[in-house]
Amino acid sequence: MPIRKFFERRRCNRVAHDLYVAVINQARLPDFYLRLAVPDTLDGRFDLIVLHAFLVMRRLRQVTAEEGGEAARAVAQALFDLMFADMDQNLREMGVGDMSVGKRVKQMARAFYGRVAAYDEGLAAEGDALAEALRRNLYGTVEGDLDLGVIATVAEYFVAQSAYLAGQSAQALLDGRLEFQRPKGES
Repeated sequence: MPIRKFFERRRCNRVAHDLYVAVINQARLPDFYLRLAVPDTLDGRFDLIVLHAFLVMRRLRQVTAEEGGEAARAVAQALFDLMFADMDQNLREMGVGDMSVGKRVKQMARAFYGRVAAYDEGLAAEGDALAEALRRNLYGTVEGDLDLGVIATVAEYFVAQSAYLAGQSAQALLDGRLEFQRPKGES
């Protein structure tokens, strides 16, 4: 029995890795930084990763018991763990001292949970709740006036991406296959 658990955990970690690579690749699309004015900074990149990881984890939470809900929740947890292990490693590579890495990662985790709550609420609410959450988080470090049309475009992308992911089979996700749409109007 223990060997079976080992292989299940190993498979779960591989699936989470494949999903995380898809999240990172989507968050690195130049259009977000060039056309949609996301700051090309540590904060901006973090927020794009969080936005896409949130969408994937949200989709995994929607997997029913019959479709493999328990496995989906294990993959979502492994994805979360991998994301923050990667954040930890990146901070160390950037030269953040060992004594402060843990504190910074805890701050990032709190920021993640705050964004998850805001994005969940924004997707469920009508009106400008999602655009406001994006303005506060994704564009929170931008100084000066923001183009409200850009924020509206990102909010539309976010809603469309959520619907697109909902249309992907639970089995594909549990196999580590994930597909994102390109941002509308991508150059």
